[in-house]
Amino acid sequence: MGELKPGDERSLAQGRSPLTSRKAVTAAVMGNLLEWYDFAVYGYLATIVAKNFFPQEDEKTALLSTFATFGVGFVVRPLGGILIGRLGDVRGRKAALMLTIFLMAFGTVLIGLIPTYGSIGLWAPALLVAARLLQGFAAGGEWGGSTAFIVEWAPEGRRGLYGSFQQSSLAAGLLLGSGIAALFSTVLTPQDMESWGWRIPFLLGGILAPVGIYMRRNIDETPAFREARTQVSDDALPSPVSLAAKAFGFTVLWTSSYYMMLTYMPTFTQKHVGLTRTEALWSNTLGLLVLVIVIPFAGALSDRVGRKPLLLACCLSFALLSHLLFDAMVAQGTLAVVMAVQVLFACMIAAFSGPGPAAIAEIFPTRMRSTWMSAGYSLAVAIFGGFAPFIATWLIGRTGSPLSPTWYVIGAAIVSTLVIARLPETAHEELA
Repeated sequence: MGELKPGDERSLAQGRSPLTSRKAVTAAVMGNLLEWYDFAVYGYLATIVAKNFFPQEDEKTALLSTFATFGVGFVVRPLGGILIGRLGDVRGRKAALMLTIFLMAFGTVLIGLIPTYGSIGLWAPALLVAARLLQGFAAGGEWGGSTAFIVEWAPEGRRGLYGSFQQSSLAAGLLLGSGIAALFSTVLTPQDMESWGWRIPFLLGGILAPVGIYMRRNIDETPAFREARTQVSDDALPSPVSLAAKAFGFTVLWTSSYYMMLTYMPTFTQKHVGLTRTEALWSNTLGLLVLVIVIPFAGALSDRVGRKPLLLACCLSFALLSHLLFDAMVAQGTLAVVMAVQVLFACMIAAFSGPGPAAIAEIFPTRMRSTWMSAGYSLAVAIFGGFAPFIATWLIGRTGSPLSPTWYVIGAAIVSTLVIARLPETAHEELA
C-alpha cells in the first residue's frame, strides 16, 4: 500500500476512499455533461431557430428574439437554484440531482418537437419560451447541486482537482453540443438542416438522458452532507445573503466569458468575421476541446499554489486582451486566426474554471452550501451570462462596431477582480 497523502486519513474516516470518491464523481460528471449538452445546443443552432420560430421580415430582429429566448432560460435559474438548492440542503444532493436531469431532458425534447412558426404561428415561440423556462429552472439547480456534490466528495487537499471536473464536464457538454451541431451542418445540406435536421440534436438529448438518470440513481450521498446532518452546532453561521453576494460578484466574469466566448462566438464569427456556419461551429468545437483538457490541470494547480493566483490571472487577462483579440479576428477574417483566438480564450477561461468550483463552494458552510451558492451563482448567470449574446448583438447594432461586446467583458472582469481580491485563500483549509 502506498503512503497516505495529507488529508487521506480524515477522508477515509468519513467514508471517502479514493474508489468511492471516483465512482460518485464519475456519476455526477456524466449527468452534468448530458444536462449541459441539452441546455447549450440551443445557442449553437440560434440562426436556424430564428428562421423557424420567429417572423422573418427583419433578420436582425429575429436573431435578437432568438437570443432573448436563450436568455429567458436564465431568468428562472435563480428560482431553480434556490428551490432545488433548498431540496439539496434538506433532502440531500442526490435527490436534487435526480430532479434536475428529468426536467432538463423533458425541456430539450420539447424543443425538438415544437412545430415551427409557419405551422402554428405565435404558439411556436410561446412553446419555445416555455421549454427554455423549464430548462433554465433545471439548470439553476444542477450547477449548485453538482458542484456541492463533487467538491464534498473530494479527498482533502484535492478539492481543486475534483471540483474542476464539474466545469470540465460542463464544457464537455458544450463541446458535445457544438460538435453534434457541426457534424449535422457538415453532413446535411443547408436546406435539410434548416428544414428538419436542426431537430436531431435536441431529440438526441432525450435519448441520452436515461444514461445520466441510471448513473445518478446509484450514487451515495456525500460524506460532508451526512456529517452536517448529525452535527449540532451552537456556532453562529455567517449571513447567507452576504455570502451569496460574494458568490454573485465572483461569478460575473466567469459567466460572461463563458457565454460570450463560447456560446455566442459561432454567431459572431459568421456575422462579423465571414466564416461559414460549419467553419464557425468547428472552430468553436476546437476551443471547447482545449477548455475540457486544460481545466483539470488548472484545478490541480490550484491545490498547490492556491485558488486566487489563477482566478486573478484570468480576470486580468480578459481585462487586457479581450479588445485586442476580437480586433484580430475581425481584421484578419480567417479561420486560422479565429481558431487561435478561441484556443487562447479557452485557456484563459480554464484558469478560472479549474479552481472556480472549489473556490466558490469553499465560501459556504455545508449546511447552506447548495441553496445559497446556487442563488448567488444563478443570479449572476441570469443577469450577465444568459443575456450576453443578446447584449452583444444589441451593442453591435447600436454602435455599429463588432468590437463593442468586449467592453461588456472588460467591465465584468473588473467587477470579479475586486471581489476575488478580498476573498481569503481557502485552498489549504478544511471544508466547513
